[in-house]
Amino acid sequence: MEKNYDALKLKNQLCFPLYAVSNLITRKYKPLLDELALTYTQYIVMMVLWEKAPVNEKYLCDALMLKSNTVTPLLKKLEKKGYIRKETNPSDERNLVINLTNQGTALKDKAICVPETMAREFHLTAEEAIFLYEILYKILNQERMKNDEKI
Repeated sequence: MEKNYDALKLKNQLCFPLYAVSNLITRKYKPLLDELALTYTQYIVMMVLWEKAPVNEKYLCDALMLKSNTVTPLLKKLEKKGYIRKETNPSDERNLVINLTNQGTALKDKAICVPETMAREFHLTAEEAIFLYEILYKILNQERMKNDEKI
C-alpha cells in the first residue's frame, strides 16, 4: 500500500534538489554581489546590459524570463544607484531603452571575478558543467516554446 505513495516522497522529486541548489547558489552569490551593491536579480539584469545594451524592457523580460512587474522595480533601483539610465529611442520616441551609465559600465570590471569564483565553489568538471547547463536549458527552452505558443 505504501508503494502507491512513492511518487510523493521528497527523495523522488526532481523539483526539490533543483529548488535546494537554486537557493544554495543564490546564497553563495550573496557575499560577492554585496561587494558590488547588487542583488542577484539586479546582477542578472546588469549581465544582460553589459552584453547587449541598449535594450528595451521587453527584451530584458524575455532574456531573463521575468515579468515586467519584476523588472520595472529592478530598473528603478539600478537607475537610483547610477548604473543605468532610461533614454528615448531615437527611431521610436514612444519606446524607452535602457542603457548603461559610465558607472554601470565600470561595474563590469569589478564583477569579472564573480563567475570564476562561483565556478570554483561547485567542483564540477567542465563536462559536468556543460551537461548540467544543457539539461537546465532544455527545460527552460521547452517552457519558452510553450509561452511563445500562447501568444
